[in-house]
Amino acid sequence: MKYFLIVGEASGDMHGAALMRELKNVDFQADFCFLGGDLMQAQGGKMVRHYREMAFMGIVNVLLNMRKITENFRLCKEAIVDFKPDVVILIDYPGFNLKIMEFVKKNLQTPVYYYIAPKLWAWKSYRIKTIKRYADKVFTIFPFETQYFRNLGYEVNYVGNPTVDAVEDFLQNTDNRIVDSEKPVVALLAGSRKQEIRGCLKIMSAMADYFPDFQFVAAAAPNIDESFYRKFLPENISLIKGNTYQVIKNSFAAVVNSGTATLETALLNTPQVVVYHVFGGIFVPILRKILIHIPFVSLVNLIAEKEVAKELITPNFTKEKLKTELAKILYDSDLREEFFADYKKIRQTLGEKGTAQRVAEKICGCL
Repeated sequence: MKYFLIVGEASGDMHGAALMRELKNVDFQADFCFLGGDLMQAQGGKMVRHYREMAFMGIVNVLLNMRKITENFRLCKEAIVDFKPDVVILIDYPGFNLKIMEFVKKNLQTPVYYYIAPKLWAWKSYRIKTIKRYADKVFTIFPFETQYFRNLGYEVNYVGNPTVDAVEDFLQNTDNRIVDSEKPVVALLAGSRKQEIRGCLKIMSAMADYFPDFQFVAAAAPNIDESFYRKFLPENISLIKGNTYQVIKNSFAAVVNSGTATLETALLNTPQVVVYHVFGGIFVPILRKILIHIPFVSLVNLIAEKEVAKELITPNFTKEKLKTELAKILYDSDLREEFFADYKKIRQTLGEKGTAQRVAEKICGCL
């Protein structure tokens, strides 16, 4: 069968590649066309657009790149029509994928499956109307999502969490120590988008001055050039690219920009402080109450349904407050034990590995 997949960022590339691998295991004639990245390209098929040309975040950035975004939509639609897939598989990236889903169902009637559902529980819950109207199947990766969608009158399929697979595969296949330091290491994970790095890394890196007994190491995302990180890092902070899991695993603690990395850090058993920079300063708390209807912003806390990791969100994301919270997880042994106990429960909540395999089997079983 012919599969058309769409992802829009580095994490989607990883999940897309894993799904393609499993689809080939259950469908020996699988043929792929996709918008993705290097990992998906390694699985074979035709790449229409690299996610590096698609990752635009924030209203201003979207407006500045409107011409490129419009071109991406055009290329994607033309590629789907030309490829004539048996199914279109959308992975996260809702701002783009929901529009493509509507185009496909209105013009081609091709089945559309959504893997890693849009986070309606965080914001933009009105998108459920589009999902109900155009999605044939939705596969969720967080246990709490199933009940959330059910409350909205829509049944979804919980398939496990692909981060569990990625972390367990890493732990089983590597024992190399990549961080060479006599001091305990503190990992700095600023995100995989330039806007996130620009907003977070300067404050993160300032912690090295407060804790000289620790070695601070920044983990660089594979899609961002190292020179961009170096704009915000002093020389005494190491930068390691393409080995984020190794950095986290070998760290005593971590400062993590809110996102999938908070869950990865939990599964790798490293105590963390979660940060998030939002443009808007003192107005952010007001906007958050209006637009966002969840108690936490980080996945680690949402899954645990409690504050496992302290969240410092604009305007509370400051040097002084980060210094205070980081000191707690560096020096409070009782707090560190609480982290490890909560992390164990999170791992149990997410279920067994094999997410991509289950999704591939469900997709092929429905076609």
